[in-house]
Amino acid sequence: MNKPYSPRAGLSKSMELMLGNAAIARGAYEAGIKVAAAYPGTPSTEVSENLVRYKDELYCEWSPNEKVALEVAIGASQSGVRALCVMKHVGLNVAADPLFTAAYSGVNGGLVLVVADDPGIYSSQNEQDTRLIARAAMVPVLEPSDSEEARIFTRRAFELSEEYDTPVILRSTTRLSHSQSLVNTEARTDITDKAYVRNIEKYVMIPRHAIGRHQFVEERMRRLAEDANELELNRVIESDAKTRVKTYAAEGPQGASSGFEELRVGVICSGIPYQYVREALPAARVLKLGMVHPLPRRLIEDFAAQVDRLYVFEELEPFIEEQVKAWGIPCIGKEIFPRRGEYSIKLIKEQILGEAYAFDTPEVLPARPPILCPGCPHRSVFSVLRKLKLSAAGDIGCYTLGALAPMSVIDTCICMGSAISTLHGMEKAKGRDYIKNWVAVMGDSTFLHTGINSLMNMVYNDATGTVVILDNATTGMTGHQNHPGTGLNLLGETAPMINIATLCRSLGMEYVHEIDAFDTDLLTQTLKTETQREALSVIVAKSPCVLLKAFVPAGKCMVCKEKCKKCGLCISLACPALYKDEAGFAVIEERMCNGCGLCKSQCRFDAIT
Repeated sequence: MNKPYSPRAGLSKSMELMLGNAAIARGAYEAGIKVAAAYPGTPSTEVSENLVRYKDELYCEWSPNEKVALEVAIGASQSGVRALCVMKHVGLNVAADPLFTAAYSGVNGGLVLVVADDPGIYSSQNEQDTRLIARAAMVPVLEPSDSEEARIFTRRAFELSEEYDTPVILRSTTRLSHSQSLVNTEARTDITDKAYVRNIEKYVMIPRHAIGRHQFVEERMRRLAEDANELELNRVIESDAKTRVKTYAAEGPQGASSGFEELRVGVICSGIPYQYVREALPAARVLKLGMVHPLPRRLIEDFAAQVDRLYVFEELEPFIEEQVKAWGIPCIGKEIFPRRGEYSIKLIKEQILGEAYAFDTPEVLPARPPILCPGCPHRSVFSVLRKLKLSAAGDIGCYTLGALAPMSVIDTCICMGSAISTLHGMEKAKGRDYIKNWVAVMGDSTFLHTGINSLMNMVYNDATGTVVILDNATTGMTGHQNHPGTGLNLLGETAPMINIATLCRSLGMEYVHEIDAFDTDLLTQTLKTETQREALSVIVAKSPCVLLKAFVPAGKCMVCKEKCKKCGLCISLACPALYKDEAGFAVIEERMCNGCGLCKSQCRFDAIT
C-alpha cells in the first residue's frame, strides 16, 4: 500500500497551471479511466468539462442526475474498466442509494467519486460535509490540498479502489476546485480491461448476499484503517520548534485567554486548510492527512505524543476531532474554530497565536445583489406571476432569484425537483382551493433531473395545480451545460432531444401548454385559466438563455423621453439595462440590452420602442 510520494517531485518535467478541477480530470485520464459520468453542479462542473479534452481515449457524459451518473459508473466498473463519477456535495444525497449498496458490492475496475463540498455556501443550499456520508456508507475518502495533489490523489484513488475492492471518494472543496497551482502532467497509464466474472454473491445484493458483504465491508474498513498508518498520503511535517500561542484560563479554550506560552504545537489537518496552517504556523509540527476516512489511529497517537498542544484544523464538521477525542487524545478544535464557512490564515493567527490580523480598509462599494441577466426569460414569467399575485414553490436554478425583491414570487426552495412535490403537499394539506393562488416553478434541466418523478406523483395521486417549467434550453446556473432536452451532449455533439411537453403528455396529462416566455398576454391568460382549473396542468415557458452562444439579440430597445411619464413600471422589472436618470426618466443602457422587449410590453404609454 505504501508508495513513495512527494507532492513536488519532478515538477520540472511537464508543468501546467491548472484549476483543481482540471487537475482531477487530468489525474483520472492518467489513471486510465474508460468511462466518466456526471451531473453539473458548482463547484464540481469543470471536472467533466476538462475530461472532454481526452474524448478520443475515454467516454464521458452528462447524465440526467447524480444517481443515474453513479449507476453508469458502477456498471462500467463491474464490467471491468476504471470509471469516474462527479458531483457536488448535495448531489451525493441523490446518489446515496447506489453508493451505499456499491460499498457492499465493491468494484471490478476502479470506481472513484469526485464530490465537491462548498464551505461558505457560495453556490449551494446547504453546507453539508461529505465525510459524514462516507463514514455512514463505509467508503474511504481522500482529500488533496492543491492541484498537483488533486492529480496524484485521483490516480491513487483508483489504485486503492482496486486494491481494497471499494468505491473511493475524492473530496474537493470550492477553494481547491477553483484555485490554480502548478501540475506535473504524466503519461496515461495503459490499464488492461478486467474480465467480468459472474458472481451473484458479490454483485446481487439480496439480503442473504448483503449479510456476507457487510461482514466484508467491516473487515475492509479495519484493514484500511490499519494500513492508513503507513499510507504515503498521510505524512508528518516534522518540527521540534516552539510556537508562542494563547493560553487559557481553567475553563479551557472556550474561556478567555490568560496570556501566552511557548509550546511545541501540533496540528492535524487536510485539504486546503493545510495551506493556511503551513503559512500561519511555520514552526508547528503538522500531520497532513491525505486519507481522512478511515483515520490512522496509531499515527495520530504517535503524533500527539510528540507535541505539547494538539489542534485539529478542519472546515465544517468536527469529523477528525471527534474521533481523536473518542480515542482519549486531548485536542482543541471546534472550541475555537467555527463549524461553518471557509477557514483562513486570519483565523489561525487570531485563535491560536492571539494576533490581530488587520486588512487594509476596503473601498466602500455599492451593493451588487445577484440579479437575473438582461433579457432573461425568467424575468418575463416572474413579472406575470407578480401581476397576478401568485406565489410559487421554487426550485434550484437561476430562477431562485425570483424570491428576491422586486419580483418576490418564489416562496420556497428545498432541492432539485422539489417544487412540484411541494405544491402537491400543499394541496393535500390545505385543499384544492388553497393552491389556486400558487404554482410550481422549475427549470428544464431540473425537471429532467428529478422533477419528472414529482409530476408523475401528482398524476398518480389525482392532484390539481399548475406547474410552470422554465425552458431556457440549458443548465444555466452552473455554466450552460447541455442536458437531455437540449439536443446536444457533453461533447457538444448532436443527440436525441427530449421534448418536455411531449414527455408531460405521455403521462396522460390533458392540459399541457407551450408558450413563448415573452408572450406576456398569452402567459397571463393561460395562468389565469389553469390555476383555477380543477385539474393538473403544465405550462412550458420557452425562450433560450441570452448567454447561449447561439442566442442572437432581436435588436435594442430605446426610450422616447417625450413619451416617458416617469412611472417606473419598466424599472420595476429589475432589468440591469434599465435605470432612471437624474430627471427621473427611464434610460436603457444600449450595451446591456438584449432586445427582449419585456419593458416595451409593460409600458402603457408606448414610450419604449
